[in-house]
Amino acid sequence: MPLNKNSKIFVAGHKGMVGSSILRIFKKKGYKKIFIKEKKFLNLLNQEQTQSYINKIKPDYVIIAAAKVGGILANQNFKAEFIYENIMIQSNIIHASYKAGVKKLIFLGSSCIYPKFAKQPINENELLNGKLEKTNDSYAIAKIAGLKMCEAYNNQYKTNYICLMPTNLYGPNDNYDLDTAHFYPALIKKLYKAKKEKKKFISIWGNGKARRELMFVDDLAYACEFFLKKKTNHSVINIGSGQENTIVGFCNFIMKKIGIKINIKFDKKKPNGTPRKKLNSNLAKKYGWKPRYNLNKGFDLTYKHFLKFSTKLKN
Repeated sequence: MPLNKNSKIFVAGHKGMVGSSILRIFKKKGYKKIFIKEKKFLNLLNQEQTQSYINKIKPDYVIIAAAKVGGILANQNFKAEFIYENIMIQSNIIHASYKAGVKKLIFLGSSCIYPKFAKQPINENELLNGKLEKTNDSYAIAKIAGLKMCEAYNNQYKTNYICLMPTNLYGPNDNYDLDTAHFYPALIKKLYKAKKEKKKFISIWGNGKARRELMFVDDLAYACEFFLKKKTNHSVINIGSGQENTIVGFCNFIMKKIGIKINIKFDKKKPNGTPRKKLNSNLAKKYGWKPRYNLNKGFDLTYKHFLKFSTKLKN
């Protein structure tokens, strides 16, 4: 049945930045039957528990925002956990959804599925056209496996499981732990601490020249609603903002926003990661989707939330 305010929607991973955004936006839009479950009551690594829960609630729609995520350091140090946990979580949910008769599902991937030296901006056809970035290849391979699983189920079982591939995300409820965070929340945390502690410089990984595209997380949440409603002929759709800069450029942007000007030291012993990562989102736009937030508005909302909870943040 078409998506409506009484549709039963299971959001897996509602505690993370992406899942909490989806939950917040869908509640704001008036959806009344959103199902969530705390990790301590539902272990998505366990197929029997996952199947039992989905059979019990019988959702009309499923959104998979549950994943093990992190920045370069976490991806390098915990490759086994990244590939195992992500493959298990997504496989359990996708298969359980199929067994329970769920016809429409959204699997949230990542732009890191594309080759390290993909043609820019990256369109969906670049998938598997080259070697992955080594620092996060375990995570990327897990996400590619989820994408291919959705495609296989669509082909064999006539499901409508869509894979949305977002660019780098940021927003409220992000991870600011400097050992595991992505680059943007790490920059926010470092510059906040530098201002508070009156430091003369901060250190960033690599040479600062790597280019990234950033998107405010609520844009992805709105994209989830949009594509749950939309009939599509494609199973993989990029979701990007078009807002791109170098790491140094984003650093200077944050400094200007929070009122600080300090030196940047480059730790060139650390990796840069993929040289450039910008998505071609023309396919999503052809379907009628477009982002709502620019970098200024997105940062203001993010930083307000960051300041509210900054006293509780570690390292």
